[in-house]
Amino acid sequence: MKNISLNIEKALGKITKEQVYAQEAKANAANVKLHQGTGEGNDFLGWLNLPSSITEAELADIENTAAKLRSKCEVIVAIGIGGSYLGTKAVVEALNSSFDWLQNERKNPVLVYAGHNIGEDYLYELTELLKGKEFGLINISKSGTTTEPALAFRILKKQLEDAVGKAEAKERIVAITDEKKGALRTLANQEGYKTFIIPDNVGGRFSVLTPVGLLPIAVAGISIRELVKGAVAMEKTTADTVPFAENMATIYAAVRNELYKSGKKIEILANFHPKLHYIAEWWKQLYGESEGKDNKGIFPASVDLTTDLHSMGQWIQEGERTIFETVISVENADRTVLVPSDEADLDGLNFLAGKRVDEVNKMAELGTQLAHVDGGVPNIKITLPQVNAYYIGQLFYFFEKACGISGYMLDVNPFNQPGVEAYKKNMFALLNKPGYEKESAAIKSRL
Repeated sequence: MKNISLNIEKALGKITKEQVYAQEAKANAANVKLHQGTGEGNDFLGWLNLPSSITEAELADIENTAAKLRSKCEVIVAIGIGGSYLGTKAVVEALNSSFDWLQNERKNPVLVYAGHNIGEDYLYELTELLKGKEFGLINISKSGTTTEPALAFRILKKQLEDAVGKAEAKERIVAITDEKKGALRTLANQEGYKTFIIPDNVGGRFSVLTPVGLLPIAVAGISIRELVKGAVAMEKTTADTVPFAENMATIYAAVRNELYKSGKKIEILANFHPKLHYIAEWWKQLYGESEGKDNKGIFPASVDLTTDLHSMGQWIQEGERTIFETVISVENADRTVLVPSDEADLDGLNFLAGKRVDEVNKMAELGTQLAHVDGGVPNIKITLPQVNAYYIGQLFYFFEKACGISGYMLDVNPFNQPGVEAYKKNMFALLNKPGYEKESAAIKSRL
């Protein structure tokens, strides 16, 4: 198998290769800091050697549980928010048919999501969809008290128990939670749910290769073994013993930090493959939540191309020059569609007759890169040989590793998220949650 690759040549201009390589010592030191556990947030480094530490027994347990759910359910609801949702969605959307939910003859359940918003209409429509269907729940929460998933689980658990009874509902509910403590752990023990553990030392945005992501991904019929195998390969090639010039993660971290210092404050993750949309959504959480603190951090944005060339293309080409792009490029499409010839040629496309649609897309990608670079937008290129579980596993681990290195190079703690708590305190105060009486009085005095 090949590996995914990194090309920084089109990122140079605003910065030089010499500047990038001048960061070799700092980037390598950040990588060593990760592996030695001497940096801030070192109690959340369980993801670092996670791929190579997953055992055959753990994979088999996940696969067997997924098979049991598939045998009982035509719909599985994965309940979670942030990293407990985005990683799963990213992998499933990338590796399933773009029209999976419309297929009538199915080998695997339809995977849908809840607990990632507080939309009343969304929950109503979901509960209506589930009426009369055989469904199950995968509830993902370390504490069991995070508002969005806890609310969804309360509603959907009642609907499931009302439909099939508590005894059968127990067979269709899996809890992925803390090993010993928390509301969901207590409930799972009381009710006898099958459980998997969210490791204490793995934060949500780094958790896709734990049961948090692996179980729902397996339910969707995707090979978690290939996903893990790809991550293991990238774990080896980005280790702290790998020289800077050969280490994708350290080079990517160094380039983006040099661009940031030069005034490029926004990184746009771009792709030319529609199935990679949710990879970008996961990536935005990973980098935004890891680096956006202490009044620092590159703002992570994303575009789906060529679609967004007809919406955001103008701004990228000629807007404020505070941006750079990281483009995920896919070498080989899985399917072949040829452009037919048309006698009238009213659309003027006969010059493309006989060509693959992917060839047209590749020329659009190359033309866009040239135009954006000419317009002052540095481009980093990440190439995937194709979109499959192995290379997606590589991509996930690469971004995780580079994120840890980049955060340390930026001198922030990449593994906490103190700012996330601000909205929760205000929300609980406004809802008069017990224990928030002082905060409630204070915030209402401001309204």
